[in-house]
Order: sequence, then structure tokens, then C-alpha cells
Amino acid sequence: MSARVSLLIVDDHPVVRDGLRGMFNGDERFDVLGEAGDGAEAVERAQALSPDVVLMDLRMPGTDGVTAIRQLAEIAPHVHVLVLTTYDTDAEVLPAIEAGATGYLLKDAPRDELLRAVSAAARGEAVLAPSVATRLLGRVRAPDGEPVTDREREVLALVAQGATNREAARRLFISEATIKTHLLHVYAKLGVNDRAAAVAAAYDRGLLRPGDGARR
Repeated sequence: MSARVSLLIVDDHPVVRDGLRGMFNGDERFDVLGEAGDGAEAVERAQALSPDVVLMDLRMPGTDGVTAIRQLAEIAPHVHVLVLTTYDTDAEVLPAIEAGATGYLLKDAPRDELLRAVSAAARGEAVLAPSVATRLLGRVRAPDGEPVTDREREVLALVAQGATNREAARRLFISEATIKTHLLHVYAKLGVNDRAAAVAAAYDRGLLRPGDGARR
């Protein structure tokens, strides 16, 4: 059996934290290491506990989620932050992604979708709620539709081969953060919200050919 995904739950509402803890502790694939009620406590506890994933709310008293994400990206880049919030406006989505969030989900996400997203985030994979992908699409897409760039196509080809973000970064001699940014742009341009859907859409639209998915 593979190692369980360790979690830190960050939300200023105790009832929300209790519900999330119960959900994840009820699944043997996950291990909740702790909780935090604001961004400052989240940074402190993430440093102490070193979880695989921090499940981060954004609007909290004191230090907000975006500030905490930015701090964690600097001092604990190995920790992946998955935003879980009620809000999907530009004012929340874009700063969180730019600060270094691995993914962005809404609190009305189905249970199975949330569990899959946390597992994906632990692997460093970007995951977006459909409404967030649509919103990003509107920001990165030109009126006639911005094409996928050559570099984005290279990243897609490596993803099709099964490469992780870290492996893709090493092979392309760029940072994991840059790989993540390329993937988020690809998701928006293709109107998808995860890696598998991006690869399928890329093949469907002729951006990738059958040989592109074979490991070299």
C-alpha cells in the first residue's frame, strides 16, 4: 500500500475543520496531522508538521490565505497548497494562483472530487474547479482564442508520458512553479481542469500525436 497523504486543514470556522477532519480521517488514504485557524498559524504548523498538502481557506481574520500561501512558497516549497474556499472571483483566484497555490477548489465540491484533488495536489499536480478554469480562460485567452504555445505543448507531451511536475521541470530545465503555470494556462485554454482531461483534449484537437505520449 502506498504512503498516506498527510494534511493540514486551515479554516477559521471550527465546524468546517471538524467536518473536513472527519471526512479525511474516514479514508485510509489520508492522515490529518493538524489544523489551523488563520494564515499565520498555518505557516507555523506547516513548518512544524511538514504535511504533503495544506488545505487552505482564503478569507480568515489576521493573516489571510494568500499571504500564507506566499510565505509557504518561500519557506516550505515542498508543501503543496490546495485552496478550498467559497469564492471564485478574480480577486481571490488570481492572487492565490500567483502566490503559489497548487490548485483551487470550491467548498461545494463533491466529496470524491475533493479527495481526488488532494491526492493530485500531493503529487504536485494542478487541479482547478470548473468555474475557476473558466475564469482563468477569460484572462489568458485572446478574443479569437489564444493558441497553446510550443512550450506548453512540450509540457503536455511530458505529462502525456506520465511525467510529474518535478520530472518535467528537470527535463525542460525550468522550475516546478513554471511547469505549474504552463499547465494552468493550458487548462484554461483547453477548458479543462486536470491533467488527464488536458491530455485527452490535446490529442482530440491534434495538439499531440499518438507518438508524443510514449516514454523516451
